[in-house]
Amino acid sequence: MLTLLSALGSLLSFRVRSRASLELELVALRHQVTVLRRPRTGRPRLFAADRLLWVWLYRLWPKVLDAMVLVKPATVIDWHRKGFRLYWRRRSRHLGRPGINREVRDLIRKMSTANPLWGAPRIHGELLKLGIEVSQATVGRYLPWRPKLPSPTWRSFLRNHMHDTAAVDMFVVVTARFRQLYALIVLGHERRKILHFDVTPNPTQGWLARQITEAFPWDTAPRLLLRDRDASYGQTFRDRVEAMAIEQVVTAPRSPWQNAYVERIIGSIRRECLDHVIIFDERHLRRVLSEYFRYHHQSRTHLSLGKDCPEPRSVQPPSAGNVVAFPQIGGLHHRYERRAA
Repeated sequence: MLTLLSALGSLLSFRVRSRASLELELVALRHQVTVLRRPRTGRPRLFAADRLLWVWLYRLWPKVLDAMVLVKPATVIDWHRKGFRLYWRRRSRHLGRPGINREVRDLIRKMSTANPLWGAPRIHGELLKLGIEVSQATVGRYLPWRPKLPSPTWRSFLRNHMHDTAAVDMFVVVTARFRQLYALIVLGHERRKILHFDVTPNPTQGWLARQITEAFPWDTAPRLLLRDRDASYGQTFRDRVEAMAIEQVVTAPRSPWQNAYVERIIGSIRRECLDHVIIFDERHLRRVLSEYFRYHHQSRTHLSLGKDCPEPRSVQPPSAGNVVAFPQIGGLHHRYERRAA
């Protein structure tokens, strides 16, 4: 009797249900049959599409759970909750930095290939001068991989920037005939400018004293001169510096980091120029250094100067024209500018 009443109740409910609910229930039942007909060796395997379909049916008609046989109704409800959390997680996430177009990506790779000594900071500085706004991290992400070139590193820099300070130092260059030449540079700390340089095979005290006089003509002498304890800076040199009312600051023994600005410049000269050139004689070295210092002042961007040059470069907007490369130091480096077609 109870069975008959149950059957009659099901029949009546079937007659009063809407056509849409019947079709949704039919879709759920047919899809479960499809899952069961898949080739399998154990339990039926469910894919993401199966779960999405049943969650979608549940959202349209919650009573479709009564037609679920392969999974428990609680499982479908749990899938729905996870999908809800995933939906709002994706809606709430930060988009990050905007992407860059293909033209800029190709330009980054072109600069890196043409200038193998450049890294992301240098290329980023050039892009800023071309009016291309992009982060340094993005530039680094699009650099082509290449083996890291060995180069000396400096452990620390001067903490305080003294605007009225200059530094002097010498370094040795070996010629093609294994002859040693001595190059002296005088560096201004304020804009990292090479105030003076010269080359000699024999740096005597008199020669060094004369270089200081040529480096600071008239009333251009700084208040402080930073130097190391090289024996070449003898009494004649010290007397000349004192006569020019310049106070000498001598670094501690074996402490190149105390004169870090000029040491870094010397390292850059070697890594970016002299390590890739064979010097023939004194005249050749003087010409190569002149070209490098011209590039250093007018084209090379510096981290310490906010990606600018010692002689400031103006930022060119993209509307100024196409990007054109100008070889520097015989093509070892390049300067990039926008020129109208």
